[in-house]
Amino acid sequence: MRQIGSFDDFRRQTEYFADVAADHLADFVLFPELLTTQLLSIAPERDPARAVRHLATFTDRYLNHFRDLAVRYNLNIIGGTHIVEEQGLLRNVGFLFRRDGTIARQPKLHITPNERRWWGIDPGDQLHVMETDEGKIAILVCYDVEFPELARIAVDRGARILFVPYCTEDRQGHLRVRYCAQARAVENEVFVVTAGTVGNLPQVENMDVQYAQSAVLTPSDFTFPRDGIAAEANPNVEMVVLADLDLELLRRQRRLGSVRQLQDRRKDLYQLTVHEPAQAPPPPDASVPAGGIGRGAPHG
Repeated sequence: MRQIGSFDDFRRQTEYFADVAADHLADFVLFPELLTTQLLSIAPERDPARAVRHLATFTDRYLNHFRDLAVRYNLNIIGGTHIVEEQGLLRNVGFLFRRDGTIARQPKLHITPNERRWWGIDPGDQLHVMETDEGKIAILVCYDVEFPELARIAVDRGARILFVPYCTEDRQGHLRVRYCAQARAVENEVFVVTAGTVGNLPQVENMDVQYAQSAVLTPSDFTFPRDGIAAEANPNVEMVVLADLDLELLRRQRRLGSVRQLQDRRKDLYQLTVHEPAQAPPPPDASVPAGGIGRGAPHG
């Protein structure tokens, strides 16, 4: 996260990371939550609520840019999140840009008090499990990973990697996300990938400081790294984190692991019920409307 002078600056910055990932033959790239709020540094409005509305003018360029990166660099890109306006409501939405040019979306389902107060963000109402050429995934945006029901639902529906873009302004917020992400990996025998914002935006109200330590997390058993961490960044430093994940290991873990959390659930004692919305929203692969983008803040 840095002060930028134009959308072209943002384009060059994000393309650099896509280029690095492609050089390493990556299948997925995860950017942090609220990545596009760097564009607030060029907004004429300093009031947060007004600035968010101004950023709506960048939405089409954001979508087209990341779709182009995914196709050109042959990557599945989770392009952080971007605040969009839908039927008069602002939502913090995570986007999956597949390398075949299609787009899927996952609105943030749990909104922090800060997001409500400063931006009037509204929650989404449905969790999507997304198909990719490498298997099923799900996106849990920041605060969402702190609610264990969502990860369990996603894994029950076939997700084998959970991607967690997040944005936190201090170490305490970061650790809430990190500890919960690690727990989700253990209790669901699944890989969890986190990417958080670092750096400073000194002229942007409510987005001035960031703290993160991005990581690739695994279940905790002999098959996986001793501490359940496949790779992690240095604290609060911008860098690229790379890891090879063998999805076959998850299948073996669930059958032969020292413990088998999914298999050993006491469904005779408890169960998880999903309430689908009365009027279902557009499917995750629906066309993406132009709309607002914007910000959230100390989340996680």
